[in-house]
Amino acid sequence: MSESASSQASAAERSPGRASSTLTRFERGALALTRYANERPTPKRLQTSYVRSVTEFWVSRGISRRTLVDRVDPYVDYEPDRGVVLVSNHRSFFDMYIIMLGLYGSGAEWPKRLYFPVRSTFFYERAAGLAVNFGVGGGSMYPPIFRDRAKAELNKDSLARTTRLLQEPGTLVGLHPEGTRNKGDDPYTLLPAQPGIGQIIVASGATVIPIFVNGLSNDIARDVTLNFRPNGPREHPVVICFGDPIDYSDLAAMKPRPSVYKRTADRAREAIMELGERERRIRERCREGAYPREHPNWVRNRLAARKRR
Repeated sequence: MSESASSQASAAERSPGRASSTLTRFERGALALTRYANERPTPKRLQTSYVRSVTEFWVSRGISRRTLVDRVDPYVDYEPDRGVVLVSNHRSFFDMYIIMLGLYGSGAEWPKRLYFPVRSTFFYERAAGLAVNFGVGGGSMYPPIFRDRAKAELNKDSLARTTRLLQEPGTLVGLHPEGTRNKGDDPYTLLPAQPGIGQIIVASGATVIPIFVNGLSNDIARDVTLNFRPNGPREHPVVICFGDPIDYSDLAAMKPRPSVYKRTADRAREAIMELGERERRIRERCREGAYPREHPNWVRNRLAARKRR
């Protein structure tokens, strides 16, 4: 991380300004609770245990039979010397949970602390959203990003906190360069990348791994039903493609400024789109029968192999 980028991040975290006064009582309580769960060692360890047991259990039961991973093996015994950012396309509310199933299910042990920044609209403004955050991910959907311009200083604080958290090896942050869920008809066309993601990458100096995931909907009942249909894996696979780490050293060497952040985010978006073409070919081969049910790339088989170790 460059010295100037580091100082900017630290200053933003120390000085969130008066924006906190614009939060409702519920928002302040939700933020305090998730901050406690994510930034203290013991609650964070408990959270990770929850994700590795409870969350993994229900996600694997509901989707692992038709989930296929590609080129995840280099990241199974990975030993990163810094924090890692996973950047992926965003089609479903459950993208990152499925990605983590592919990673953990393959045997990866190095992700010790998980953070998934989210928009505050639902998860920090409504009781149901807060319950989903803790019920599904143990509160790991943190830190929040606020849409209200009056709370822009709090967003600077969230970016700064994410940057700081990424300084420690074992930290994994899941980000979507598009910044919001893509509701378009074509899963291979991504929305424009948002510069905030580029700012986190440049300021943190994190390792950035691109991923393309496709095959999920936002209908839990439908996704689970397809998982148990005889032709579900072949006709309706959920495919997760992992790519090589993104080299952005040339951009990190530049003076930090919005244009550099945007170019960094664009580079992440381009890497994800390239993986989309690979996913398209894998999906076609899957429908042709190239991945029989005993193929080791099915997550169900990887989970079974992990238990035998």
